[in-house]
Amino acid sequence: MIVYRYLAEVLFYALVILTFTGGIMTVRSKLLMHAVLGLAATLFGVAGLYFHLGSPFLAMMQILIYVGAVCIIIVLGVMLGNTPDQLAAKHLTGRNLPLALLTCSAGFIALFVATITRTEFTVATEKVGDMSIEFVGESLLLQYCLAFELISVILLTAILGSIILARGGREGKTS
Repeated sequence: MIVYRYLAEVLFYALVILTFTGGIMTVRSKLLMHAVLGLAATLFGVAGLYFHLGSPFLAMMQILIYVGAVCIIIVLGVMLGNTPDQLAAKHLTGRNLPLALLTCSAGFIALFVATITRTEFTVATEKVGDMSIEFVGESLLLQYCLAFELISVILLTAILGSIILARGGREGKTS
């Protein structure tokens, strides 16, 4: 039993060192790809700490969402993004700026008014749920399924849009 306690303590300190080393690598790196690798190491360390603290569900979500999605999207943005030379060659002008500001303002006001008029502001006095893994899983699969599906469609649209914009920027340079 004493061996397991020491092994658990060594594992904890190794995860803390991994987290801090990855964080320092992220902040101090001069290359963006090295910073992303440091971020991934930090997030793996945090996931290991969650697992060590007895929450494997949270650890898996940490790996799935942050390491698996955020780091990959950053790498995708680096790979498909425009170089500084390409951005300087475009000479972007602001002739559509007033129209964009008007459209964004109208959308914001419409969403704000719709949200304020349809929301019932009450004080929550009762407990919503027990926040166990079973309750959270049932809520995500039954009650909030549509919201998560819509979020995934929006993320897919954003990724496809960024790829299309990035390819258009590269094709404009070569042709």
